[in-house]
Amino acid sequence: MQSPDPSTVRLRGPWTHRDVSANGIRMHIAEAGHGPTVLLLHGFAEFWWAWRHQLLTLADAGFHVVAADLRGYGDSDKPPRGYDGWTLAGDVAGLVRALGERRAHLVGHDWGGMLAWTVAALHPRLVESVSVLGGAHPLAYRSAVGRQRGQARASSYLFRFQLPMAPERRLVADDAAEVERLLRAWSGPGWPRTDDFAETASAFRHAMLVPGVAHSALEYYRWAFRAQFRGEGRRFRAAVRDRVTAPVLQLHGDADPCVLPETARASAPWQGAGSRFESFAGVGHFPHLEDPERTSKSLLAFLAQD
Repeated sequence: MQSPDPSTVRLRGPWTHRDVSANGIRMHIAEAGHGPTVLLLHGFAEFWWAWRHQLLTLADAGFHVVAADLRGYGDSDKPPRGYDGWTLAGDVAGLVRALGERRAHLVGHDWGGMLAWTVAALHPRLVESVSVLGGAHPLAYRSAVGRQRGQARASSYLFRFQLPMAPERRLVADDAAEVERLLRAWSGPGWPRTDDFAETASAFRHAMLVPGVAHSALEYYRWAFRAQFRGEGRRFRAAVRDRVTAPVLQLHGDADPCVLPETARASAPWQGAGSRFESFAGVGHFPHLEDPERTSKSLLAFLAQD
């Protein structure tokens, strides 16, 4: 398969595509609806389309819903640097401002979830609420990897991603077959047997083949690892160590093999007032994809409390 043009990830549907300048880069977004803004932030090996179910459901419920391609993904810019926690949080903060909003609800999966929590710590005035799917607070995750054998084993891919070049080649080999393998391995038992899984895997594989995406996606993990041994890591930990003021919703699959449920629950000390934790039985690392109806219902109930 030839490397696809980035614009091919602008899949058609009842949403609108446009580009927004934020924090010095061009970010692609898909949006729908009118009302309070909900910003959807995807995780590793995904792109904006991962939120297609929630994008429409939340829009129909009276929200202005924006699904973004994060830095390095999809049809957003893929600069050679800027994959550190401060810059990525600045991208999201800049996007909120570029949308003309004073505040927004942030909903993130995996890396997007940790990023949402980071934005709430570094740019609290811009954040109405935080919802995290399949993720944990950055410091809860760091502590679990360092102290719990189970989470360290579950995070072994993170260490493999530190190698130069080889992980990029593996991600794109055989038309990005590794993306489908990871999606299957990190899901609960039910979803991989469905047609929706096949459609999602095909779209994610296609998006990973966009030039620059594989390297950019891995740079998130490389910064996170390298920062543990540098002064910037200490400064970042200090910047996010306090409890956020925004309420936090955590939606987590009890079969998540990447961020273990106990690691996610250990994020409680960083939650603001009005926070809650919901566990999804039989669901793995992708609640928004494996059980989109329940995910949307939980998000709507949480957003309605503000």
